[in-house]
Amino acid sequence: MTTLVTGGTGFVASNIVRMLAKQGEHVIAFDIAPPGDLLLTYINPWASRVTFIQGDILNQSDLERTREHGITKIVHAAVFTGILPHIESGRSKDIVDINMMGTTNVLELASLLSVERFIYVSSGSVYGDDHTDPVVTEASIPRPHTLYAVTKHASELVTRRYGELHNFPTVSLRLGSPFGPMEQVTGHRANQSLLKEWTGNIVRGLPVKVGDQSVERAFTYVLDIAGGICAVVNAPSLSYDLYNVSTGHKTSLKGIIAVLRELHPDFQVLNSVELGPPPHGSNFMKSERLMTDLGFCPQYDLRSALKEYLDWRRTNNFEE
Repeated sequence: MTTLVTGGTGFVASNIVRMLAKQGEHVIAFDIAPPGDLLLTYINPWASRVTFIQGDILNQSDLERTREHGITKIVHAAVFTGILPHIESGRSKDIVDINMMGTTNVLELASLLSVERFIYVSSGSVYGDDHTDPVVTEASIPRPHTLYAVTKHASELVTRRYGELHNFPTVSLRLGSPFGPMEQVTGHRANQSLLKEWTGNIVRGLPVKVGDQSVERAFTYVLDIAGGICAVVNAPSLSYDLYNVSTGHKTSLKGIIAVLRELHPDFQVLNSVELGPPPHGSNFMKSERLMTDLGFCPQYDLRSALKEYLDWRRTNNFEE
């Protein structure tokens, strides 16, 4: 079985590629950017199972170069995460083109291949940053606001309808605030997670500035994200066409700081009244469908995730 992963050299997608290869599957990693040394090191033990193809999802002929590889499933994770306000206003058309027409092109490929399953990697941002539900589930009404969130939700709907029209199974996965290895600034992902910023300061020996430490945020280690996605990829059958992928836990900034100080006693925090709460990661997402339907269980708590992430940073001298 061969799985195509679009955006395969990016943050979340590279972890999907790594986990699928580790599980013994052959993976085609398709991306506009070639794999860098950091990624090649990251997947090295399973590199023989990964084929990288450089191409643009806006170019149908680039995508069709993957047809010779016997693809049976597609994980579409390529996206322009244009969340920062200056990027959203300055590159509005690019966000819509890449996230909507790019998805359409990959769905066209899926219809040509008659794939066994098409997995669309969506985002918890479709629920909005100020949802009225205290806990958002798949039954919560989407309230997207940014172009990124709007195009993610629209792509879910297009994915579902394409599958109905062209007779291939589809499923969308809404991810909950990932952090961890391989998160880095790229041309299509300038915004970075709070925990990437803080762990980066730790390895650089710098303090972090924090405002209200009682603010709660929900984060999910990217290897748990990848694990949930791979569980959907490999499931014999699915009861739903939409799943949240999140640990379902909220932690105060004070709690995160305590864990980081336990792992790194020299971690310094500077109180700053000028800083408001971090802008992302506010939704408290539940993943009960994933857990009850597929038996998926996250493998990391906050401490073990941060420890592994810091170890990875130090081993690879990754200070960004």
